Amino acid sequence: MNSPNPHPIYLDCDPGVDDSLALGYLVASPAVRLVGVGTVFGNTAVETGAKNACDWLALMGAGDVPVAIGAKKPSNGEFHGGAAWIHGDHGTGTVTLPESGSTPVDRSAAELLVDLAHRHEGELQIVAVGPLTNLAEALALEPRLPRLVRRVTLMGGAALHPGNISPVTEANVGKDPESARIVFAADWPLTMVGLDVTMRNTFEEEHREALRASGSRSAHHLADVLDFYFDFHIDVYGRRCSALHDPLAAAIAAGGIVPTLAPTVAVDVDDTFGPGRGQTICALGGMHRGFPAQEDAHCSVALEIGTPVAPHLVDVLTTLP
Repeated sequence: MNSPNPHPIYLDCDPGVDDSLALGYLVASPAVRLVGVGTVFGNTAVETGAKNACDWLALMGAGDVPVAIGAKKPSNGEFHGGAAWIHGDHGTGTVTLPESGSTPVDRSAAELLVDLAHRHEGELQIVAVGPLTNLAEALALEPRLPRLVRRVTLMGGAALHPGNISPVTEANVGKDPESARIVFAADWPLTMVGLDVTMRNTFEEEHREALRASGSRSAHHLADVLDFYFDFHIDVYGRRCSALHDPLAAAIAAGGIVPTLAPTVAVDVDDTFGPGRGQTICALGGMHRGFPAQEDAHCSVALEIGTPVAPHLVDVLTTLP
């Protein structure tokens, strides 16, 4: 049953296998209404990501959701290619999606975000699961953006967990630390869903088979795309499974999963060019005192999740057409 008042969500992503799970979750969740998608460089080139988003949305029965192309490269540097060894050459493993024929709208992702923030003032949530360049560009376009949106939930960073592109740096933040620092510094409520929780919650073969066995054509395609992603994670976990990066952020934003420990603390991003570049520096010094309130802190850092995530994702994703 649909929620009587689903709140609007804008998704900023770089599809990407796990982005497709997040996209499907936000389309299917009765608690939210997906009103726009922006793509950014990252797992794939931005244009490839936009095509994937259009094709996935059509397959999932949400082809009317506007998709906008965003930043093609980081704010300081160049795009050096996607992560084909993780997501496949085109961001969908070895699977070719049904062609939608849809095309992105004629404005940038940052422009689409600003427009949606004004249209849904005080209600719009932003879910960002790629590099944060589009969000930084939107802040430059509309400095009042933090007062227009309800909350930002992002998949990125690491507080206590090691990084995945350096000993201390998570990929989404590390691909554009300058933009990430701007986004974390902006005065809006922000939830950081980082490696501390996404690496400790996994999607297993039983969950992938549940998607495949369902009557949902979309879920069946998601299961097929996950096959390539599972292969990559053998060297990470020692078995065929995957981390739950982007879909966990989507589920937290929609309220389907609630962190059991998410202290609100000050967070900064190292945008220097030393060994800490891209590190999310989280002020967790009060952990042994129950995380006392910190003045002007506005970032809730997810550290623990109580509810099993994968079965919840299966339950939601198998409601897709």
